[in-house]
Amino acid sequence: MTDRTATVTRDTSETTIECTVGIDGDGVADVETGIGFLDHMLTSLAKHGLFDLEVNCDGDLEIDDHHTVEDVAIVLGTAIDEALGDRSGIVRYADRRVPLDEAVVDAVVDVSGRPRFYFDGRFSQDAIGEFTSDMARHFGESLAMNAGLTLHLAVDGENAHHEVEALFKALARTLDDATRIDERREGTPSTKGTL
Repeated sequence: MTDRTATVTRDTSETTIECTVGIDGDGVADVETGIGFLDHMLTSLAKHGLFDLEVNCDGDLEIDDHHTVEDVAIVLGTAIDEALGDRSGIVRYADRRVPLDEAVVDAVVDVSGRPRFYFDGRFSQDAIGEFTSDMARHFGESLAMNAGLTLHLAVDGENAHHEVEALFKALARTLDDATRIDERREGTPSTKGTL
């Protein structure tokens, strides 16, 4: 199997980011974004998806969390896309339903190369520490658009911390399932012969 790892950098007037992702990892994360809850969620994504992940971001947090969360998702999505290459041999589709206490999240993904994003639900509180709850939805959207995923997420619960954490865990498990190599498959999982 080829080494499915990629490093992507992004340097704008709003953020400076370097991200390395290893698809076939051990769940090891080294994350520093300046937003404690986002660091926790990215570490959870790595742990539950068995991705090796390094993220370092210096963002304009004196304004708010939007640019940092959005740009981290853009860079991570781009790195996942590059690490997957032509997507040869992957499972491609996956879905997971993940609970966290009263919260439950459904995630469905097609690693299709055709970015789409759908979201159903709302977050019960506006913020979790310095993290605006709705940025979890925007993170999913930005990740999908840059990783070439069709991604459906649905959230239900009573506590935003639980809802967002379940979302990241569901996303992690779903991406892990969909990006695994299916040893029975040769080439890309598409009748077109390409994704």
